[in-house]
Amino acid sequence: MTTDLPNASERALYREIVSRGGRMMLREAMAQAPEATRRLLDFGLLVHHVVDESLTAVSPRTAVGRLGARMRAEGAGLLLRAEETPAALEPLSQAYESAFGRVDRSNLVRHVQDMEQIRHGILQAESEAREEILAAQPGGARPHQFLKQSLELTRNHLAAGIALRTIYQPGALADPPTTAYAADVTDLGERIRVLDEPYTRLLIFDRRTAIIPAAADNTSAAFIEDPTVVASLVALFERDWARATIVDWHARAGRPRESGVPPELTDLLAAGLTQKAIASRLGLSERTVAAHLARLREHHGAETLFQLGWLMREGAR
Repeated sequence: MTTDLPNASERALYREIVSRGGRMMLREAMAQAPEATRRLLDFGLLVHHVVDESLTAVSPRTAVGRLGARMRAEGAGLLLRAEETPAALEPLSQAYESAFGRVDRSNLVRHVQDMEQIRHGILQAESEAREEILAAQPGGARPHQFLKQSLELTRNHLAAGIALRTIYQPGALADPPTTAYAADVTDLGERIRVLDEPYTRLLIFDRRTAIIPAAADNTSAAFIEDPTVVASLVALFERDWARATIVDWHARAGRPRESGVPPELTDLLAAGLTQKAIASRLGLSERTVAAHLARLREHHGAETLFQLGWLMREGAR
């Protein structure tokens, strides 16, 4: 894992990518500065988009939070450096915000017409998310060429503590690659439901940024950061989520479960123990316990851990 701060050549490459709108093709970056490219990817200051082999610049304020968490996880010896990282990356943060005008993002609706720029904008918003990503994906099967990359992104998001909820339409149930993907990501902790109603494609990041189609054929998109509009779109998503159907994606994918939720875990939850306390008591990682609890919430239709614990206590009587 990279722990040193970006050196002069790495900072220069990052600034050049930012000056180009935050995007550069991977082959160009590797030809220009292969080691700096690899290091910036390792830092999280660049994201590799495998579909078109491009690179996207990530806000250093986002990257530094993730890098700091990784540093602290390695031990107390790196704690001081993790605390110093925000100040060290401040010049790069200023360059990023100067290029994209990200300091004041209130009351903003930006229309994007070019499909490449739409994908680029979505990837940027996704890479900056820290808490939650909500997605309403109409249509049937998910595009198969994106599933492998989506699985890796989902793994990274959930490992960083980002909650993921997605709504599909019934057509997804008939597509084996989509059902297999849904079984994989729900194992990791994502929650996916199916809504048998028409709805609009929607992405919401941290309840701060929303992306919706701006044309019927999805050739343009509106990137919305107005707090009032985003709040309305969140309410729309929550309304659809409440009406959507819970699906056993493992059964749909034809996969018998080799191991379910340990019964002792449900007993401890019913007894009122927290996620951290359950993990300690059972000798499991909090991430493993979180995945088990996500499956239980989905199975019982519980929106919160408190509600799930209450349902477990009721079932124990």
